Amino acid sequence: MAYLSKQQLDRLGFRRIGNNVRISDKAAIYDPERIEIGDHSRIDDFCVISGLVKIGAYCHVTPMCLIAGGQPGIHIADFCTFAYGVKIFSQSDDYTGETMANSLIPKKYKKEIFAAVSVEQHAIVGAGSVIMPGVILREGTAIGAMSLVTQSTESWGIYTGIPARRQRDRSKKLLALADQFIREQSDSI
Repeated sequence: MAYLSKQQLDRLGFRRIGNNVRISDKAAIYDPERIEIGDHSRIDDFCVISGLVKIGAYCHVTPMCLIAGGQPGIHIADFCTFAYGVKIFSQSDDYTGETMANSLIPKKYKKEIFAAVSVEQHAIVGAGSVIMPGVILREGTAIGAMSLVTQSTESWGIYTGIPARRQRDRSKKLLALADQFIREQSDSI
């Protein structure tokens, strides 16, 4: 995988970009002036990032993901991971048939849904999953592969299915590891 150089990243004009950020030269970045990316985060091949998006530190967006912040925005906290093909939307058309749908249609004929999405620390989203507008993935949430998340989650739960439902609790042992990791990173500076 080839990554953009620091100079190339600076030229894109991000609202804010942290240290040691790696973005594939095959990723598509739209509206970089509205995008913030924290230290040590990575965006891989064939990802599309657009609209109002804030990505925290140590986040990994693996290949073929879509993070469509649109107007309401998507906020991703530190230590989050999105497996292959995850899609996150902060806006959507109305599919009921009561209005027209399609980005080529003037707004007066449509009823669009606009709602910010928030992904809290230590969340992980499995391959092929979709997160819909207005969802909050609470701290430590794990979403199983191929799940459709239409409702906000509770902290430290494992969710799967269409629509995603809580299956069981997720261990919090990783919090001690995160603290150790942060201490070690601070010591090495």
